[in-house]
Order: sequence, then structure tokens, then C-alpha cells
Amino acid sequence: MSVSFRILHRDPRARARRGELATPHGTVPTPAFMPVGTQGTVKGVTPAELESLGARMILGNTYHLYLRPGHEVIRELGGLHRFASWPGAILTDSGGYQIFSLADRCRVEAGGVEFRSHLDGSSHRLTPETSVEVQAALNSDVTMALDVCPPYGASRDEVAEFV
Repeated sequence: MSVSFRILHRDPRARARRGELATPHGTVPTPAFMPVGTQGTVKGVTPAELESLGARMILGNTYHLYLRPGHEVIRELGGLHRFASWPGAILTDSGGYQIFSLADRCRVEAGGVEFRSHLDGSSHRLTPETSVEVQAALNSDVTMALDVCPPYGASRDEVAEFV
């Protein structure tokens, strides 16, 4: 099954909308509350508790899962759903925000970003392609493109370089 989205209702005054995001791991009504399971788990809450609270989708963090335990380990264990014991949908971010939040540890280059792990200082390169490859290994339902987060105070010209 592929991912699809349909709009169920539009508010003509506020331009708000309500919809459904259909994924291989269930349908998520939107707008939705999406708990953050940074390293494959929402800390202090079991998957059953999340379900009882109405969560239909959790967010996994590509940067953290790439570094530890590693996307290949998660692939070998059957993907992030199995690793996290989460039956619902999973959205993974690109890893970009975490890398750029560690500005003193990264260098943006043509086609990607070089960064040092906050765990052990090891050097890594993340490109748009590798970000998607890592997310595919995690087997997430919704993947995000690698984003660049220019620092506060960046000029219009500096921001335009990242678009």
C-alpha cells in the first residue's frame, strides 16, 4: 500500500482543513498530535499507552537512529516498527535539524553536509540521497527530504543559498 492523503473538510473562512493520511500502518487523521520517539521510543510511555491516548503516528529521528544503533541494525531487526514495537504509522525526519543544531560540528558543502557525531566525534557525510536511504532502511511510512536550517540572523542572500 502506498501513502495517500485526502481532504475531508475545508473551512472557507480560516483556510483550515481536516484530512486523512493513509499509510501501510494505518490511517492518521489530520491535523494530528505526533509524539516524538527520537530513538525509536517515546520515553516513559509504552506503545499501548500511546495507542490508548489516541496517537496514530510517531516521529523517529534519522540522525539519532543513524548514529545509534544504526540504520542497518534496525533494517536487520525488521525495521523501526518492529524495533520500537509500534504498530502505527511512523514519520522520520531527515536528520538535518539535529545536524545543523550542532553548528560547531558541521560543514555544509555542495550536495550534503559533513558532521561529527555528538556521541564519539566520528566524521559522517549526509546527502539528500543518504538521508532517504537511511529512512528507507528504517522502513518509515513518511520520509522527509534533507533540510538545511540556516542560523538565526542569516541574511536573505545566505538563506537563498540553501533553497
